[in-house]
Amino acid sequence: MNHKTAIVTGTSSGFGLSTAIELARKGFTVIAVMRNSHKSSGLLEEARKHGVQSRIIVFELDVTDENSILAFQTRVLDEFGKVDVLINNAGYAGAGFVEEISMDEYRRQFETNVFGVIAVTKAFLPVMRKNRHGYIINVSSISGKVAFPGLSPYIASKHALEGWSESLRLEMQPFGVKVVLIEPGSYKTNIWSSGKQVADKSLELDSPYQEYMQSIERYIANGENSFGDPLDVAIKIAQIAAMDTPDMRYPIGRGVKATILVKNLLPWRIWEKIIISKLFKK
Repeated sequence: MNHKTAIVTGTSSGFGLSTAIELARKGFTVIAVMRNSHKSSGLLEEARKHGVQSRIIVFELDVTDENSILAFQTRVLDEFGKVDVLINNAGYAGAGFVEEISMDEYRRQFETNVFGVIAVTKAFLPVMRKNRHGYIINVSSISGKVAFPGLSPYIASKHALEGWSESLRLEMQPFGVKVVLIEPGSYKTNIWSSGKQVADKSLELDSPYQEYMQSIERYIANGENSFGDPLDVAIKIAQIAAMDTPDMRYPIGRGVKATILVKNLLPWRIWEKIIISKLFKK
C-alpha cells in the first residue's frame, strides 16, 4: 500500500511500452495493460534490460468490453487497494475519406479512443476521489487540436477526448484528482497499423480520392525521418505524474506548439490554403 501504483493502457508497443518502463524506473508498481497478453514479450524484455521486471505486472484488458473492465477493476482494487496514476494510452488511428468510411468504422474508432477511456477512468474515479489523490493522464494528439484530411475518425476521436478531459478536470479539481492531456506530434509508433485497412479503400483505382490519399501518404512518408522517439513522451508523462500542480495540456514534439499556435491565430481561409498547398506540393 505504500508503493505508488500506476495503470498504463496500451503497453504492447509505442508510448505505452515506454511509459510503463519509465514509471517502473521511477519506482512505481506498473499495471501494464494490453488487449492480448501474448504480445507482452517486447515490454518484458525491455523491463529486463532496465532491471525493473519486478515492478511491472501485465494485465489483459479490452477497454471496449464492460465485463473485461469490471473484472480488471475488481482485481486491481483487491490486489493494490488504490491507483495513484492512470495513463489512458490505448488507441489506434483510423484513416480514409469520410464518404468511404462506414459508420461501423467510426463507431469502432470511438469505442476504443473515447468510450474506452471514459469506461476505464470511471472504474477508478471513486477510489481516487475518496483518497483525494490521483493523476489521470490522457494521451491525446496534436490531432485533437489540428485537423487533417483523410484522418477524420482519429481526429474526431481526439477532439472528443480533449473536450471530455476538460470537463473531467473541472469536476475532479475540488477532490484533488489531477486530469491532464498530453498532445504528441509525430512519433515512431505503430498507431496507424490498426486503421490502415480503412485508408486502403481511398487508395483503390476506382476511388475518387485516390490522388488525394496518395498525396497525404507521400507527405507523411517524407516526414518520417523527423518523427520523434516515444521515450521523450514517456519521460514527460513520468514528470507530469510527479508534479504538484500540472497544467491542463502538454503539447510535445517537433513543431507541435508552433503548429497549434499558428492554426489558432490565422484566419481559416489562409490556414486551409497552407494545408492544401503542402499536400499537393510538387
